[in-house]
Amino acid sequence: MQRSVMPPHGRPEPRAPQPRGPWGPGAPTGPQPQPPVRGRGWRALGVTSIVLSVLLVAGSIGGYTFWRRLDGQITRENVDDKLGDKRPAKLNAALNILVMGSDTRAGENARYGQEAGQRSDTTILLHISPGGDGAIGISFPRDSMVKIPECSKEKGGKVPGRLDMINSAYALGGPACTWRTIESLTGIHIDHFVEVDFSGFKRVVDALDGVEICVPKRIDDPKAELHLRRGRQIVRGDQALGYVRTRTGGLGDGSDLSRIKRQQAFMASVVKKATDKGMLTDPGKTYDFLSAVAKSIKADRRLNLSVMQKVAGSLKGMSAGKVRFMTVPVEAYPADKNRVQFSSSLARPLFEAIQQDNAPPEPAPPVVPAQQGAKLPPVPPAQVRMGVYNATKVDGLGKRIAEQLGSKGFAVDKVGTLKATAGARTEILFGPGAQRQAAALAAALPGHPPRPAPRGRAGFVYLIIGTDGLTVPGTARPVPKVAGEVRADQNICGLGRA
Repeated sequence: MQRSVMPPHGRPEPRAPQPRGPWGPGAPTGPQPQPPVRGRGWRALGVTSIVLSVLLVAGSIGGYTFWRRLDGQITRENVDDKLGDKRPAKLNAALNILVMGSDTRAGENARYGQEAGQRSDTTILLHISPGGDGAIGISFPRDSMVKIPECSKEKGGKVPGRLDMINSAYALGGPACTWRTIESLTGIHIDHFVEVDFSGFKRVVDALDGVEICVPKRIDDPKAELHLRRGRQIVRGDQALGYVRTRTGGLGDGSDLSRIKRQQAFMASVVKKATDKGMLTDPGKTYDFLSAVAKSIKADRRLNLSVMQKVAGSLKGMSAGKVRFMTVPVEAYPADKNRVQFSSSLARPLFEAIQQDNAPPEPAPPVVPAQQGAKLPPVPPAQVRMGVYNATKVDGLGKRIAEQLGSKGFAVDKVGTLKATAGARTEILFGPGAQRQAAALAAALPGHPPRPAPRGRAGFVYLIIGTDGLTVPGTARPVPKVAGEVRADQNICGLGRA
């Protein structure tokens, strides 16, 4: 059965060192792709909704003792030594969590059949904007042909880089290899990972007392233990698991893309249920839900108690309407009609928007006073002659900031680089007579009060970009809408029918 019906375009090219990731034309190299693994795994389960929901719900609880109990129930894995040194720079205060669904058949999961090894048919990047302004879950189709970097095996040794399906990264190198792969493809710095298995998924759904779905017709799928009537209904336990696993139940065309769309509707419903006022105002239900999640996930060692508290606090009050789910835009893979590849023209803007997601602007600093103590108003941007100097290891950052300032009317005369120094902070300096010009730049770049540079050029302003990075408010591109994306507050009966 075909997994994509999209027209072919281009081919993937080898991984490039730039943070934008590998896109564009170029003949694929490396070993030939292996036949698809059929009948395995739970596909793209709603694990992202579980992770996001726990963060949203956790913002409603207080008390160190409760947090400590939850923290002690989470299984953790150290992956730091397997991520390598050549990672994308972290450009802002956003949080990016890699979410995976494991189809391990160990322990409680043995009842779902015997399968050797481990796989993850779920690869989703959960992006939470600075300050809890919004959240986006981005699904990566399991059949995407991509360049996978060299990875460390979980039990020692190396897996060479290769061209393969994206979910093979987890099968051979575990969570750390999937982490490295997504960073290399997108140029997005990932902060943490979370993994959920079959039994954990059921446990969480049951803690919510079920999740609402809507199906267009009666479903009978014995293989997935799924029997559903037409229309709205609540699913729990094995029914919920069967709903997100089914391949032959007549829901959609059987492709991964169709399945992902249906499962994104399920994620939206989980978020909506978890953030319902009745749930958040019942301490017992809230703790039971959070405890079920904690017992069901594995995470990296750095996703500790203090990090979870901080993130949960920043998300407090976020509504379901600010949560979106989307799939990386793909197209047919020319060498195999059962595979897909990223669409260069559509995936790149999505990844770049996620990379550059910015925090809300801070209040403007006070106007710089003159030496005599009088306050001088800033001049118009066009009267600010300035230079932009990149003191980080992020290639092209100075040019990008200069272009953004130019779009705001500043007269950037020079763009240069300085030796990167660990801990160097972004700052605005001004030469003799350029106080008002510096004040104008400081007004456009809140949080960076200017200071004099007595040996600088007269009337000239210097912007030094340090390792703490820099954001030009009002210039970040919003994350583009993707065809078929799902918002968590949408009508459940209008979703997931493809």
